[in-house]
Amino acid sequence: MEGVEFMSQDHFILRRVKALDGFHLALEYADGEKLEVSIAQIAGRYKLLKPLLDTKVFKTAAMVPGGFAVRWAKDDNLELAADNLRARAIEQSGQYSHEFLWNWMHKHNFTLDAAATALGLSRRMIAYYRNGEKPLPMTVALACHGYDVLALKAA
Repeated sequence: MEGVEFMSQDHFILRRVKALDGFHLALEYADGEKLEVSIAQIAGRYKLLKPLLDTKVFKTAAMVPGGFAVRWAKDDNLELAADNLRARAIEQSGQYSHEFLWNWMHKHNFTLDAAATALGLSRRMIAYYRNGEKPLPMTVALACHGYDVLALKAA
């Protein structure tokens, strides 16, 4: 479509995946970001993913065609999406992922405009953060927490 600019999703497309010891994955995304994520807690939480806690199964980690997920043992039931893996890796490093903002907006039933007004940011920046196009700054995450406290006091 002429005149329409689409956001790149390179930040959610995997280029390389490597199974590491301790149920960790080394991930490289199309935007050049290299992350490490532990899937032990995720696999331990869901019955369907428990086979991933078997070292032999875990070592079969492979990127699906197109780079949108990691699959183990060529089993579609043992698959985790690239965007979720990135979010977990970011959170495991002590930062906030785009999913935090999605969940916060959902909790308050906010549109992009409402979230922008509540946080004193532009609609465009909220969209960038929510879609993972830009990393969610700690200051924005703290503002979300602050909003929650004020909303609780007002209730």
